[in-house]
Amino acid sequence: MSDHEQPLSQTTEDLLAAAVGAIGGTTRPGQLKMAQAVTRAFERERHLAVQAGTGTGKSLAYLVPAILHAQRTKTTVVVSTATIALQRQLVERDLPRLADALEPLMERRPTFAILKGRNNYACLHKLSLPEDAPEALIEEDNLSRIGREVKRVAEWAQETETGDRDDLVPGVSDLVWRQVSVTSSECLGAARCPHGDECFAQLAREEASKVDVVVTNHALLAIDALSDVNILPEHSAVVIDEAHELEGRITSVATNVISARALTLAARRAGRIGGDKDVLEGVIEDVTLALAAEQPGRWETIAEPARAAFAALSAALRKTYDAIAEPRPGESENDPETFAERGNLKNHLADLAGAVDRILSVFDEEDVTKHRDVVWLTRSERDEDSVSVAPLSVSALLRTSLFDASPVVLTSATLTVGGNFDAMAAAWGLPAGKWDHLDVGTPFNPAKAGILYTAKHLPAPGREGLSPATLDEMAELITAAGGRTLALFSSRRAAEQAANEMRARLPFEVFLQGEDSTGALVDAFAKSENSCLFGTLTLWQGVDVPGSSLSLVIIDRIPFPRPDDPLLQARAAAADAAGRSGFMEVSATHAALLLAQGTGRLLRATGDRGVIAVLDNRLVTKRYGQFLRNSLLPFWTTTDPAVVRGALTRLVAK
Repeated sequence: MSDHEQPLSQTTEDLLAAAVGAIGGTTRPGQLKMAQAVTRAFERERHLAVQAGTGTGKSLAYLVPAILHAQRTKTTVVVSTATIALQRQLVERDLPRLADALEPLMERRPTFAILKGRNNYACLHKLSLPEDAPEALIEEDNLSRIGREVKRVAEWAQETETGDRDDLVPGVSDLVWRQVSVTSSECLGAARCPHGDECFAQLAREEASKVDVVVTNHALLAIDALSDVNILPEHSAVVIDEAHELEGRITSVATNVISARALTLAARRAGRIGGDKDVLEGVIEDVTLALAAEQPGRWETIAEPARAAFAALSAALRKTYDAIAEPRPGESENDPETFAERGNLKNHLADLAGAVDRILSVFDEEDVTKHRDVVWLTRSERDEDSVSVAPLSVSALLRTSLFDASPVVLTSATLTVGGNFDAMAAAWGLPAGKWDHLDVGTPFNPAKAGILYTAKHLPAPGREGLSPATLDEMAELITAAGGRTLALFSSRRAAEQAANEMRARLPFEVFLQGEDSTGALVDAFAKSENSCLFGTLTLWQGVDVPGSSLSLVIIDRIPFPRPDDPLLQARAAAADAAGRSGFMEVSATHAALLLAQGTGRLLRATGDRGVIAVLDNRLVTKRYGQFLRNSLLPFWTTTDPAVVRGALTRLVAK
């Protein structure tokens, strides 16, 4: 026990039992085992990776130790999630019930708060601007379309206690919300803002600094790790739920993009506050022409015209920055709007210049493949060319910014790849010898409750869409299941093709992702027992439909990443160069995690039964198939379609 800890007589076991009892449940062995391991990790200041399958009750298994640790040490514990759905579950359901249950057993009632990025909160200053202000909230051509919505938000802002976008019902579009919120770089700062004392974002941060548990998201966790300024409150430990998403979210935040559109907008903004927009506009054409001469994809070398254009762009960005750094003669330094725009643009120009320099630095090395960043050109028929730069790996960043600071617990239903934690630990940068791992399993019996069927007789998936034989197989399986099917596809095109075919062939209603909001479609599917839901990537994770509405999960093909993804290509090449298998480390690992998530949609409650049908014979015919199967729950397996159809028919008959 460290010097600042205070004795607290209750144990994790006592508190967990009270919490579970209060919600009318019973403590599960896996849940207790996880809670004890999390408690030890906090006490010993060691990192912990925990795989906890569906039904374990992992939220309580980390929240109880987190609250106990926070109150013992008089500190705060940060809990980070990847999805809004889990954030809401924690803040609106789990933590309030937990606080009620634990209050009689603790020195004081457990406290908690949610913390989001500043742009998730309405900005009172922006809402107070007169409609004829120079930076009016609503652009003239959009006034009739969104004016009423902005007015509704303004009225709501006078009543709400949080200003949180998620508390606004019904919600508004992204376009409207941008008119009533600010990013961190646009904010005037509490000291200069006329509404600083009542700022929703500031109040949320102040509240977060005083509670036991702060719930946030991976993006804000990443910004905190990357920024020189502390975004999150001081904390003694971190819990990362949905940890299989951590690497991707950190990579996204650490990626910079340069495009002609962004540069043109920056030049125009500079002109409006006294800068010479011609300085920046004068180099944009050269950048555009240089990019047009290049092929899309990863840059392992840089052509001289592109290098020269980026060097000139770097100089122009700095010159523009210097020109707008100080107020113009006669300009009131107390004008909050001009001050905000100047500060915001300075930050934006600095970010753009930093990105350009980061791109150029990649090609200063003799061997680009050894550089820590990857550069690639994206060309789109709808959008203009853009150049991106992203970290080859985020492991070093996480090691120094996250794991060196405090004990971290990482948990998810899917963390083991190929049967162990090694791949995820390497991607995260967990320091050797300073972390433990635990798989607490699942309360279900996958071998008795679920069948993993691989359609070995079907042709291997091709690039021309779903084959006639695959569509026939799909129709036969759905018919045997009486609908009740969640079909997961690797592409939008395949999902649409299958939905159109099944609607023509079968009597069951087929919901297709994109034809309504995902939440509405999942609700409709859950309420209509004989319906089907077809969709792509977002449905592979987070869909929770227990009971008889879901008896069959169809997966059209192994979800390998796109072979032309420049960043994953670079990561695979780096693994090959180091003597490892780039395919297994990158592509197969990506596919294994997504397969584990997709197959995890089947068993969501103890009484669930059903079939997972993988219509890709490579799961059993290729050498890597065993690696992928080892990443899944131990379902009963078969390749016999007659056996599976019979099982589904019997299930419907019950």
